[in-house]
Amino acid sequence: MPVHPLPARDAAADDRLLADFAELSAIGATPAGGVERQAATPEDGATRSWLARWLADRGFTVVADRVGNQFGLLELVPDAPYVLAGSHLDSQPRGGRFDGAYGVLAAAHAADRLRAGLAAAGRTPRYNVAVVNWFNEEGSRFEPSMMGSAVFTGLMPPETALGTTDVAGTTVADALTAIGALGERDVFGAGAPHTVAGYVEIHIEQGRELDKSGTTLGLVHRTWAANKYQISVLGEQAHTGATAIADRRDALYGAALAVVALRDLADRYGEELHTSCGRLTVLPNSPVVVPREVRMHLDLRSPSDALLAEADAALRATFAEIEVKADVRIERHVAHTWTGQDYPPAGVALAREVARDLGVSFMPVQTRAGHDSTNLKNAVPTVMLFIPSVEGISHAEAEFTADADLCRGLDVLTETLARMVEGALDRA
Repeated sequence: MPVHPLPARDAAADDRLLADFAELSAIGATPAGGVERQAATPEDGATRSWLARWLADRGFTVVADRVGNQFGLLELVPDAPYVLAGSHLDSQPRGGRFDGAYGVLAAAHAADRLRAGLAAAGRTPRYNVAVVNWFNEEGSRFEPSMMGSAVFTGLMPPETALGTTDVAGTTVADALTAIGALGERDVFGAGAPHTVAGYVEIHIEQGRELDKSGTTLGLVHRTWAANKYQISVLGEQAHTGATAIADRRDALYGAALAVVALRDLADRYGEELHTSCGRLTVLPNSPVVVPREVRMHLDLRSPSDALLAEADAALRATFAEIEVKADVRIERHVAHTWTGQDYPPAGVALAREVARDLGVSFMPVQTRAGHDSTNLKNAVPTVMLFIPSVEGISHAEAEFTADADLCRGLDVLTETLARMVEGALDRA
């Protein structure tokens, strides 16, 4: 039976969520309705401070670990493990205000509703609750993405994360120190004071399936595979006017062929393969100089590991042809990869049960994008939930999710969290 720490449709709770979301969205706001709060910038720091005040005012203990993951600890059972709920507050440049931030704020509201409901009922759960804001999920300033949760789950050494630099040469450690967000020790895990019993995350879909079908909730059961690369196209610097075309080793020409090759791959495989290219750095970037080098980020994603491997091999073959045609050399370095993987079936089943009990329409969905839950799901019992994104727009100022979906998502998250702290996934 539903636990219902608060009634499923509580108008006052909805109003509080929306008011807080509007206040949060004002930090780093852009003229067209988005936000810009890249990881460990002053705007990100202001957002983290806002969350810390919100949590502290409601009795949470706010701490950061040694790679900047921010936690709001709510101890309900002394010495018991914690169920984590959250997402991320950092954004893309001129990003949307819903991506990540909704999941953190919804987790904070769900935990606070749960605390109040348990106190009113005189109940003691099995586990504690912690709200989490993962550091650098977006990977726009510091690569790779999902950095904080990767360190948390042992997929990346903390020293690697802290030594990573942005394009200006600032390290993660220095950037976190500058905004007062660098903790001194781990908060969870071996040798740390706390342990984890589970994780739940709610996020906008960043796709069109829920919006197209008029469905309220997505039950994430699988993630697409992804290969992300840094490549360098190496040519030779020369004069744009004096150097004969036949004599040029134009790195930008080679890079342009690589961009077209990526799109041709996507067209060849249809919706089973997504490709992209971003962050081109052209050297020396002078109007009268043939570029000697172009550095760029490539991204291939697919629901099929086999198809991704096939497309990757095809791209490597095309690169060899580009090297001959443009008289350049292409160096490729792996930035971040993961295979297609299922989410824990018990977590999907729990989310389905909650949706049915609350009368919420739902459907199974795959996530094309990476999320912090992508890392957590292999470490602890995990639930991943989606709410609709209008027209699937994301990583853009036009990103939008309706108020009703934000509020209904909070209801589902609260009930899911309530069941998890009662041990619903203990045998997962």
